[in-house]
Amino acid sequence: MNFYASMKKTTFAAVAAGTLALSALGAVPSYAATATAAPVDAHMKAFETLMSFYKPALQGQFPNFHSFTLGSTSHATVIKTIGKAESPAKDADDFDVYHAEMGHPGYAINYKLDKIREMRYFGTNVERQTNLGGISVRMLIQHWGTPNESVLIKSGKTVQKKITYARGKYQLEFIFNGTSGTGLDHINLVNKTVK
Repeated sequence: MNFYASMKKTTFAAVAAGTLALSALGAVPSYAATATAAPVDAHMKAFETLMSFYKPALQGQFPNFHSFTLGSTSHATVIKTIGKAESPAKDADDFDVYHAEMGHPGYAINYKLDKIREMRYFGTNVERQTNLGGISVRMLIQHWGTPNESVLIKSGKTVQKKITYARGKYQLEFIFNGTSGTGLDHINLVNKTVK
């Protein structure tokens, strides 16, 4: 059994057993056993979303995103594969934005010399807690270890926390709104910066 399946089974079993035991003692209504499964499932799906980025980043890719690769996939290939962006880039520093809709996550792609330079993953809008909305700084550090960098980004009144992990010759940047460590806004995949 792989690590993820084992963790999911163990987590669910522990919560279900605890809830049923308390229910048998009369401490928790019996219907609570089924009500508890939803938050555990949402947390597990958020965990699975987080872990799905770990290996593809080593190849300069996002999980389940047509094998688009930083530095090699062309703008023409992206358009041929998924169509023109709903919000196309206005200049060389801007992004082609593909909006999230009906269970499909949103993405933004920036190009340099007609090749992908940066990709952003915005997750889904529906049931966001099972996707990016369920990923916290605590979860990230617990499962990925100490980040290579953690900085605050300020733009006017907006404050975001950027947590960076190097993955081979690439890096993943987790952008959280505010400083609370919750509210993951998006994930950037970029070339590793040399310092």
